Amino acid sequence: MTTPIDDRSFTAAQDFLLGMKSWWTRDLYPTLQEDFDRRAAKAGSEPTTVDDVDALIGDTVLYRTYSWLERHLQRFKYSGRYGLQPFHDQDRERLVDGLATEGLPEGALDLADDFDVPKYFRVVDIHQHPGGVWSDEIAGYVYERGARSTTPLAGKRHKDLHDRLTDRVEAGGVPRRLLDMGCGFGKSTGPFIERFRDADIVGVDIAAPCLKLAARDAAAAQARHARYVQADCTKTDFEDESFDLVTSTMLLHEMPPPEIEKTFREAHRLLEPGGRMVHVDFYDLPDPFRRYIHYGHARRNNEPYMEPWAEMDAVELLEETGFTNIEILPFEESDGTLAADYPYWRFPWTLIMAERA
Repeated sequence: MTTPIDDRSFTAAQDFLLGMKSWWTRDLYPTLQEDFDRRAAKAGSEPTTVDDVDALIGDTVLYRTYSWLERHLQRFKYSGRYGLQPFHDQDRERLVDGLATEGLPEGALDLADDFDVPKYFRVVDIHQHPGGVWSDEIAGYVYERGARSTTPLAGKRHKDLHDRLTDRVEAGGVPRRLLDMGCGFGKSTGPFIERFRDADIVGVDIAAPCLKLAARDAAAAQARHARYVQADCTKTDFEDESFDLVTSTMLLHEMPPPEIEKTFREAHRLLEPGGRMVHVDFYDLPDPFRRYIHYGHARRNNEPYMEPWAEMDAVELLEETGFTNIEILPFEESDGTLAADYPYWRFPWTLIMAERA
């Protein structure tokens, strides 16, 4: 019989892993950058491609150590002795009971009876989340807890990136009908719900376990202007021109290019003329070193669609889809991260914005 994992041991283990991730971010990454810069200077020619970067550092002990830690800190976070999955699994019955849909306001949650999860989503455990976020009843709880330590430098003194996105959205006008694609357990939708009290807000996602958690939390907050729907964002059942704003946060990089194209086309169909589309994702990679590190992260974190998404010409695709006023801008997810001399590892957060003519 497996010894139960008590709260104190679990918290201590997860704090240790987060501390290691912070060291990896604050100390090891800058050291790797310095090593690359020295090697590039010695080589006498400026690296311009990820292959050039790989030739300089790919076989070094430092880069391999960096890579090993990234891969296995994430693995231990989810699947180790004190990982998120085994810790939550031992409390499965209570957690499942907490997701009961009885008592939710009418229309708050719409789940499909026989939803067909797309193959691209089923074949890989993205983020090293065992079974993905869709296959286990308690996956929403595991995902929600894991999301708290995704970006170790974003401390309490920083405004949350979702609030920053809401600020950006509001600057362009308060929406009346908002669709949040790939809403997960509702973290991205939450600030919209709080800020835009007079708007009709819909969150859609593939994963039923996450939607149940999102709907439960919205009901607890008495957010009757919000609802959650299980749907593939490439082919929803909403009528044409149903929304004046379509958003997503960290969705596009988890889809193969054909699905991204379909998502943009669906957003265009759903938007009324003059409606806006605002996505936050990982895209802006201006230098080869950061691109190389990002592509390596994609392999180490089981995110195979990151690289092909970053290689796509988003502006051309959006123009072909019929969007206008297209903007691709770096996004400051926490204070100071867009400074030219920012030394730490970070995702290439990017705003992808456009309007339907």
